[in-house]
Amino acid sequence: MVPVTTPLPSPRTRTMAPVFHELTLFHGSMGAGKSTLALQNAYNRRQAGRPGVLLTSMDRAGTGVLSSRLGVMADAIEVTDATDLITLIADEVPAGGFVIVDEAQFLRVEQVEQLAWAVDELCVDVDCYAIATDFRSLLFPGSQRLLELADHTVSLQVEVTCWCGRPGRQNARIVDGQVARIGAQVAVGDISDAAEVTYRVLCRRHWREGDPGPAQG
Repeated sequence: MVPVTTPLPSPRTRTMAPVFHELTLFHGSMGAGKSTLALQNAYNRRQAGRPGVLLTSMDRAGTGVLSSRLGVMADAIEVTDATDLITLIADEVPAGGFVIVDEAQFLRVEQVEQLAWAVDELCVDVDCYAIATDFRSLLFPGSQRLLELADHTVSLQVEVTCWCGRPGRQNARIVDGQVARIGAQVAVGDISDAAEVTYRVLCRRHWREGDPGPAQG
């Protein structure tokens, strides 16, 4: 501690480095924990006093909800093809705030570009959580544009395995018990649904061979 008898130097002028906001993509296969991480990061930022919004599209739990397979969920703003994200963020999020986008693979290319613009010009941080490839093992347009524009990309390392035990890489669509090869790119389902269309993570070999593994009861 400086003795009180010692003359103190004149205070320095404080200078702050510029704050750069970032667009970050978190990607992984189904079951990798993307939605869980999105909810956790939103909670932590709000606990720290930062304002922000949660966005989602076609969540398994319904419209306007961001949910994880662990059963945790929160209210979110539903993004459709017609949503203008620049207007939404300008209206809802002040400078220094955050935007979390789940199911970001469903964004239009133009909407991804709007998010990048918002980071640069509205001074917000944007985190996107997405599956990179569809059931044909092709990039979703939204995911591709995020890979091209993001400041950071994070591949989630939570273990997801095929029924054979190999690492799960492919998000297979199962229709009537068969691995689908054709169809619309977007058909929402879940591995726990009893619907005709379900999804299952397979290794590259069994996806290629069209082998979905033993029937799941």
